Amino acid sequence: MIKNYKFLVFLILIGLFFGCSGKNLETRKNSDEKYGDYYIEASIGDASYLNPVLSSDSASNDIIAYVFNGLVKYDKNINIVGDLAESWIVSNQGREIVFNLRQNVLWHDGKPFTARDVKFTYERFIDPAVKTPFSSDFELVEKFEILNPYKIKVTYKEPFSPGLISWGMGVIPEHIFANGDFNNHPANRKPIGTGPYRFAEWKTDEKIVLEANPDYFEGKPFIAKYIYRIIPDQAVQFLELRNESIDAMGLTPDQYNAYPGFFKSYNKFRYPSFSYSYLGYNLLNPLFQDKEVRHAIAHSINKKEIIDGILLGLGVPATGPFPPSSWAYNPDVKDFEYNPQLAKEILKKRGWIDSDGDGWIDKNGKTFEFTVITNQGNKSRALATELIQAHLKQVGIKVNVRILEWSTFIHQYIDKRKFDAVVMGWQLGRDPDQYGIWHSSQKKEGQYNFVSYENKEVDVLLEKGRRIFDEKARQKIYRRMHEIIAFDQPYTFLYVSDSMPVIHKRFVGPDVAPAGVGWNFREWYVPLSARKYMFLY
Repeated sequence: MIKNYKFLVFLILIGLFFGCSGKNLETRKNSDEKYGDYYIEASIGDASYLNPVLSSDSASNDIIAYVFNGLVKYDKNINIVGDLAESWIVSNQGREIVFNLRQNVLWHDGKPFTARDVKFTYERFIDPAVKTPFSSDFELVEKFEILNPYKIKVTYKEPFSPGLISWGMGVIPEHIFANGDFNNHPANRKPIGTGPYRFAEWKTDEKIVLEANPDYFEGKPFIAKYIYRIIPDQAVQFLELRNESIDAMGLTPDQYNAYPGFFKSYNKFRYPSFSYSYLGYNLLNPLFQDKEVRHAIAHSINKKEIIDGILLGLGVPATGPFPPSSWAYNPDVKDFEYNPQLAKEILKKRGWIDSDGDGWIDKNGKTFEFTVITNQGNKSRALATELIQAHLKQVGIKVNVRILEWSTFIHQYIDKRKFDAVVMGWQLGRDPDQYGIWHSSQKKEGQYNFVSYENKEVDVLLEKGRRIFDEKARQKIYRRMHEIIAFDQPYTFLYVSDSMPVIHKRFVGPDVAPAGVGWNFREWYVPLSARKYMFLY
């Protein structure tokens, strides 16, 4: 009897094997050639909230981009295309948008996506009890209407030029968040989205694991797992890269210039980033409330030394809130020249002198001393902070440096305004609307104007820039804003560095475009012959 059973199993296995012959076998072979393997990316910091309404840091947004969808998104050439919305009509001089939503979309728990989810998400953005930095994108909405389960109408109080792309924010599921404390909801750590990848695991300060969504409306991604490893030191990341235990990281300039043999298994990419780094001042601190003093600090910092010595020339000076690749950038704004002697003269006129000969300037018996904080793991920022410390010492300003773990840095210091000055960076959106960063209304905890900048003309320009659709007219507004903010110096704008990602060669599909190198990640794959991690998929 046992012998007969074993023989039956053998026949079934033979049948299954030969059942895959011919056309079926070829289909299976072609499928296996693309589906599978893991992608392991390194990050210097852990995520905070895996919720697109609450997220304000880059690590969280890295994950959110794979788990959630907005109604619209940018394509490779920075054109707005549909995501959860199949189509839309903008009318009444931009005051009305009607979105037609996809009808074949499922949340990761199998529930259907509908217009109710979009309405619920919108209501969270405008809820004053919700700690979101994005409320300003929706405060001009006059009415939100559900026309049917897959059609919505948004009416604005006035024309709103960033209106369409503002609906690129991730949509969250009503059935998950309807009950409980939204700001502290368990789903903020175990998200359920509609995106190409589903949440699998989060080990704090270690890794976040995502798995391909087989029901994704645009098709199942080819890479089976996306693993986001938290490695707080870029030097350690580089060692991991050498051992091929990670597949991707952002290189520092000196790492980018490492000997070619180091990258035998990797492809390096380099392109201008749409970002800038800066020294930002807490304008609530009396030390920085005098604009002339901020000018003196700007004249004390040798940007050329920072760019040549730290970036190894792989970057350009920043002059204001827009990088050179932005159509809002003002080429007529002149940078503050490096002139320590002029800086000393300005400081002296403002009452800052070295009265006791100890090498540090003082005023009314108080030394000009402050602490600059920056985040752990970013070598370029740490080195720039040390150079700034040395530059300001030459004019008698005493600077202390403190390096903080990413999550602590953001939530305990930046969000709570517990800092004197900060070396940090902005990864910018393509639309030049920077209302959230510079408008005087955006200074609450968790919002982006954490330096507490106020300028009435800038407020008016930001408001006007949102009401106009003509690019030339908006350009004039934002170029004036660039000029004012550059003169006000709420930040000393430091540099625009190049992006230098490196990706393992076994991945087919990485493509540098205006949107960056990862715009088509869902289509990347590893040929079967090159696969590293075998995974039944």
